Amino acid sequence: MTFATWITFFFAACIIAISPGSGAVLSMSHGLSYGVKKTSATIFGLQAGLLLILLIAGAGVGSILLASEVAFNLVKTIGALYLVYLGVSQWRAKIVARPETATDIVLPPDLPHSAMPTLRRRFLTGFFTNATNPKGIIFMVAVLPQFISQQAPLLPQLLILGVTMCAIDLTVMHSYAFAASGMQRFFRDPRMVRRQNRFFGGVLVAVGTALFFVKRTQTA
Repeated sequence: MTFATWITFFFAACIIAISPGSGAVLSMSHGLSYGVKKTSATIFGLQAGLLLILLIAGAGVGSILLASEVAFNLVKTIGALYLVYLGVSQWRAKIVARPETATDIVLPPDLPHSAMPTLRRRFLTGFFTNATNPKGIIFMVAVLPQFISQQAPLLPQLLILGVTMCAIDLTVMHSYAFAASGMQRFFRDPRMVRRQNRFFGGVLVAVGTALFFVKRTQTA
């Protein structure tokens, strides 16, 4: 892989990472609710989902998904329903007030009042958010081949692209989480927490609903 190819991919990955999407919404929501440190688990889950999509596209499976209407619609529906589920859970989340100066914590309705999502749950939430995103599959299948040379081994190229993409996305998602966490002091009032909860929940539902209208870029 030449430097010119890599730097072009670098800027393309920056643009994609900065563009608001379900990952950015999730990072900001968790950053505001749980703080940057605990949101890192969510963000690493997002990267795991991103890497899975990259491997799928690199192995050519993504092309099969796009060529099969049934397979593509299945992935699209799962991804859309999952985001809608996250949004509804966020909307209905219970609020647990922390002592004294601590901020309120937003909890999904099925968690105990005294607990917050476990590290494993936060990681899986991030993972499934990206892994079931059909827009990510479309992007990878459409864009990734342009940066891969057929005359060079595939695995090293995928490794370089994957490390580059994840490093950029980690930085951007943590920036979103950090920016949101800086607003925690404005959300100590339970009413403000509830409004924040419903705002991000509504955005996730809207993003999930929009996925139902995503179309394949290839025909069978």
